[in-house]
Amino acid sequence: MDRPLLFLDVDGPLNPYAAKPERRPAGYTTLRVPQAGERLPLGRRPLRVWLNPEHGQALLRLGYELCWATTWMGEANRWIAPVLGLPELPFVDFGDALLQERPDAVHWKTGPLVDYANGRAFAWVDDEQSELDEMYVTAHHRGPGLLHHVNPRIGLLEDDFRTLADFARHLDTCPAEQRTEG
Repeated sequence: MDRPLLFLDVDGPLNPYAAKPERRPAGYTTLRVPQAGERLPLGRRPLRVWLNPEHGQALLRLGYELCWATTWMGEANRWIAPVLGLPELPFVDFGDALLQERPDAVHWKTGPLVDYANGRAFAWVDDEQSELDEMYVTAHHRGPGLLHHVNPRIGLLEDDFRTLADFARHLDTCPAEQRTEG
């Protein structure tokens, strides 16, 4: 059986951007990423990103196939993966859906993630999901899906990793007919 997908958002789960700006969380390192390409307009500051290098190994131990699900898209492999010690990962190319509000208020990532998963079991860590996204996944995805909200002030914690591990373990132990019940 294929390993479940783990869709990873960067800003919120991996980069607790909403933490107090003067207080980098313990265990995190600061990365400065140029905005708008390599050349910054005069006065434009690089983007401050906080990352915990231990998260990479913790994610790899979960047994998922990791996939970026972030506005960073392929740039996450350039800037984020090396700090976390992750290999180059596939990413969801959001194309025209990128940052486009939907009339039904479902998050703009939700439809493309369900399409990308194509019935395969997945977990999605993000700081912007809602009940509408849960309902969309239940209605449109043929396999199990876990939408796991992460507080953008604190990022991924041990409890989050435990929840993800428990979901993957449940997939390994439940009968195949139950796996398709979303």
